[in-house]
Amino acid sequence: MKIAIAGGTGVVGRPTVQAVRDAGHEAVILTRSQGVDLVTGKGLDAALDGVDAVIDTANISTLNAGAARSFFTAATGNLVAAAGHAGVGHVVLLSIAGIDRMPYDYYAGKVAQENVVEQSPVPWTIQRATQFHEFAAQMFERAKAGPLHLAPRARTQPVAAAEVGERLATVATGAPQGSARDFAGPREEAMDVMVKAYAKAVGHRGWVPSISIPTKQMKGMREGLALPGPDADLGTQTFAEWVAQQHP
Repeated sequence: MKIAIAGGTGVVGRPTVQAVRDAGHEAVILTRSQGVDLVTGKGLDAALDGVDAVIDTANISTLNAGAARSFFTAATGNLVAAAGHAGVGHVVLLSIAGIDRMPYDYYAGKVAQENVVEQSPVPWTIQRATQFHEFAAQMFERAKAGPLHLAPRARTQPVAAAEVGERLATVATGAPQGSARDFAGPREEAMDVMVKAYAKAVGHRGWVPSISIPTKQMKGMREGLALPGPDADLGTQTFAEWVAQQHP
C-alpha cells in the first residue's frame, strides 16, 4: 500500500512512518519541505496521487483554543478534501482520549478536528490515544516559574509513541472503523511524579514542586477525565522503561 502521513516528522509521526515502512508499505511524508502545506492545501493533490490511505498526526504547539481550532479545522479539512479528490480509501486521525469530556484549550481544537473527519467523504477511523511518555519531558520544559521547573498534577495513562505509530500503521491498512477503541499505556501514572522522574533522569538537581494548574483542561486531567475507556487496548512499555531507555 501507499500510505501518506501528515505530520510525519513529529513525535508520533516519525515512528508511524517507520512502522509503515517496516510493514512493507510505501510511506509518503506530507511536509512543507516536500512542498505540502496542510493549512493552505498547497501541494496536497499532487502528494496524494495514488495514495491508498492517509494518517493524520499533524500537530500545533499551542494552549489557545482559538488557535487550535483554526489550525486543525484548516489542516484536516484540506487533508480530507484532497483525499476525497484523490480517491483515497481510508483516513486515520490520531486524537486524544477523553477530549469530549473536557473540550477546553488545546483539546477544543482536537474536538473540532474530529468533527471534520466525521463529516469526511472518505471512510475514516478516529484512533484516540492517551498522552505519550514524552509529555512529561514537554511539561518539564514548558511548566516554569522563572528558572523554577514545575510538576503539574494530573492523572494519565501514558503510552509509548512508537507503539502508537505501530497501532496507526496497522489501523491504516485495515477497514475503516469509525471510532476505534482507545489506545493507552499499561498503567496509570501521576503526571507530577513522571515530571520529577524525568528531571532526575536528565540530571536536574533543583527543586521541582508539584502544582495544580488552574485551567479547565488540567482540572479535568486531575479528575481523571483523560484516562482511557474501560475497553481500551493497552501498550506494553511503562514510563519508567521509557525513561531508562532514553536516559540510561
